[in-house]
Amino acid sequence: MTAAVLLPAGTGVPAAHGFAAVSLLVRSRTAPRKVRLRLTLFAVSVAAGGLHHLLAGRIDSSGAHSAGGLPSVVRPLAGAGIAACMGVAVIALVMAAADNGTTLTSLRRLLDSWLIAGSLLTSGWVLLLHRADQGGDVSASLLALARVVTDILVLALFVALRFCLRRSERTATTVGAVALVVLFTGDVLRIVLSTPGGWSGIPLATACSMTGLTLVAVAPWLPGGVSSVGFDQRSMPVIGVVAAFVPMAVCALAISAHAVTGGCVDIVMTALAGSVLLALGARQGVTHADQLRIAQEAKAREAHYRTLVDGTLDVITIIGHDGVVRYVSPAVHPVFGYRPEELVGARVPLFCHPDDVPPLMRAVQTLVDDAGSGARGPGHRVSCRVRSADGRWRHVESTIGHHPEGMIFISRDVSERVAQQAQLEHLAFHDALTGLPNRALFVDRVAHALQKRTTGVAPPVVLFVDLDGFKAVNDSAGHATGDALLTHAARRLQASVRAGDTIARLGGDEFAALLEWEAATHPSSAREVAARILSALKKPYRIGGRDAVVSASIGMAMAAPGVTPDELLHQADLAMYAAKAAGKGRIHVHASQPPPVSSGASHR
Repeated sequence: MTAAVLLPAGTGVPAAHGFAAVSLLVRSRTAPRKVRLRLTLFAVSVAAGGLHHLLAGRIDSSGAHSAGGLPSVVRPLAGAGIAACMGVAVIALVMAAADNGTTLTSLRRLLDSWLIAGSLLTSGWVLLLHRADQGGDVSASLLALARVVTDILVLALFVALRFCLRRSERTATTVGAVALVVLFTGDVLRIVLSTPGGWSGIPLATACSMTGLTLVAVAPWLPGGVSSVGFDQRSMPVIGVVAAFVPMAVCALAISAHAVTGGCVDIVMTALAGSVLLALGARQGVTHADQLRIAQEAKAREAHYRTLVDGTLDVITIIGHDGVVRYVSPAVHPVFGYRPEELVGARVPLFCHPDDVPPLMRAVQTLVDDAGSGARGPGHRVSCRVRSADGRWRHVESTIGHHPEGMIFISRDVSERVAQQAQLEHLAFHDALTGLPNRALFVDRVAHALQKRTTGVAPPVVLFVDLDGFKAVNDSAGHATGDALLTHAARRLQASVRAGDTIARLGGDEFAALLEWEAATHPSSAREVAARILSALKKPYRIGGRDAVVSASIGMAMAAPGVTPDELLHQADLAMYAAKAAGKGRIHVHASQPPPVSSGASHR
């Protein structure tokens, strides 16, 4: 307002246009390439508007002194300026808000633009007729009318663009819309008032124009000033759709008020209002056609996704936040043997193994809590066992994520993979021929026994067993007979020990036994087990219609405080070699312990 008062008449508004144009050009140099052209067009539009105001001011200042020379030359230039201002601004905003649309969408936007523009033109024509009825200069008011139409048309496009952007990017478009409202107010004052209006010495129309242009200069530097609208970002809310019809209501009210006050309704007003009604009818037809197109595309997408869902072996289940199953894909029948309709309406956990229910329900509850708080965290992966229709437990891996109706489970039967992993783990820690634990697993069992040893309980004992005479049988009867003998020997070893003891094949014809004790037992019981093993292994082996006879040498070592698993096994190995050196077919105890009372066995 201060600038409007201090600056010379006719220079304030063009100066504000120049300032806004320079601001837009400077901002365009730092904007992305796609936005740079739009800001440049806005700058050209503002500059053209400034030229229009400058020339219009010359017309007003020279009208009283020139009969028609200067005004007749300058008036067309002023008209060209406002036409360029309006056209370039509309092109820039259409580029910003209407990229990548279909033909029907573009046609609907064109009709929407005419609904707005036609309604505004009709309202402006009513204002001109009102000015004529008051004896004003109608021809001079045409330029002011063009400015009003430009302001409101660009304002409507700004509103549409604002609803297309994210909430965090709407500051610049909001300020731009406010600027256009202020500019519109100033231009309307120029039409309505027969003489330049003022309040307390302040030219109101000029002050509004300068204020609005200052906001235009500031807008591109605010958040969202250089944002680009992507095709997937356009989501016009209901308020945005309704806002497009506000100018029609204003138009109808203006015509009604004009007719009630005794104004004449001429052919121009009738043509403009009729074209608006025709555009409205055409828009409804285009909208219906666009809805049919959208419905067909939605049907095609549904068929496409239905094919994907029905063709996959992953079972897709949609479950509400209340735990009730809403949908199950047809893959559930070949995978688990159930029909989808048998599961819809059931509740989670569905046929889940009792031991796997807690982790499953924790993952489900986490998603429910996220949905309740409005958060959308990442999905969860859970593994559980599910009972199939044939009663077998199937190992299932499920990815649980958010869904508009609740949760979505994408489940896959991994029973074969789990079985293969179990088999690989078994082969890694068990002997392939006899099925007994191998050396690695045996050492691990020994380590575990040493760790859990407590006071008052006898220490664990390791027996190292080597078959005497096995090489002669293997060489004379063949490897198949030797393998069969080792298998039989493994069975006899297992039958000779208790259920809690461990028998392992260390390699070749070497075996080992881990004997663990409970409270109130005595290590001397280990010799009874060793004697039982020795007796079992000496019996003849019936293989292929003939008997094979071997014996065994057994070394025994009892765990001392601080001994490691490898040291304990090595001590038993040394005791076994001592038994062989003493004549084979006997039991020998490692020398670090005093030998327990023996019965029919050799001692050092």
